[in-house]
Amino acid sequence: MIGELIPWLAPVVVLILILGSAIKILPEYQRGVVFFLGRFQGVKGPGLIIVIPGIQQLVRVDLRVITLDVPSQDVISRDNVTVRVNAVLYFRVVDPERAIIRVEDFNTATSQLSQTTLRSVLGKHDLDEMLSERDKLNADIQEIIDTQTEEWGIKVANVEIKHVDLDESMIRAIARQAEAERERRAKVIHAEGELQASKKLVEAAKVMSADSGAMQLRYMQTLADMGNTNSSTIVFPLPMDMIRTFMEKTPANNPPKQPES
Repeated sequence: MIGELIPWLAPVVVLILILGSAIKILPEYQRGVVFFLGRFQGVKGPGLIIVIPGIQQLVRVDLRVITLDVPSQDVISRDNVTVRVNAVLYFRVVDPERAIIRVEDFNTATSQLSQTTLRSVLGKHDLDEMLSERDKLNADIQEIIDTQTEEWGIKVANVEIKHVDLDESMIRAIARQAEAERERRAKVIHAEGELQASKKLVEAAKVMSADSGAMQLRYMQTLADMGNTNSSTIVFPLPMDMIRTFMEKTPANNPPKQPES
């Protein structure tokens, strides 16, 4: 009995192996690019897919967003400063057919393109722009990479510059520059304050010179302020009109009349 089943057992096992290799299950985030005798046949999935072994070939493509770490690149800025810059790139496949047919390895190709684009774009800007205008640089890099990868069925979602590393000498130079800028701003603010104060003093002097009562009030306020101090020396300010009257009555200002001959 067993001897009669052995001739039938081998074909059944082969058929089971063929069916097992022909059945493919693709999750929701994957698609299968199917080739029939080397020619592109179509994109299938997700779900259950039947592939004829030896005749059809299935290449899986992940449609999820891929995070690509761009290695550190030596960049020479427009003002001849050497820095090391690294970035992170987010992209996904939007056309599985082109991602498999148009480029050999879209991950490697996108990585190499990102590195060259990063050096090219940052080399056109000064160091200050690299440090202060990262959003603009990120947008420029993303636009360039996205335009070139569109032929491969790749969509670049975002590009972020992570670090801009400087050597110690450049860090000290930037610190000195920042300190000098703070001192300059402080001097400008102090000069502007002095100018405004001088204008207000001129206006106050004009008001007090036009009104003697205002001068007397200021005189009394000055005496009150001096009385509140702990100084042992007290100076009494005299109004200018009193000094002027005193000066007019001095003999030097009133020479004696010559006798008539």
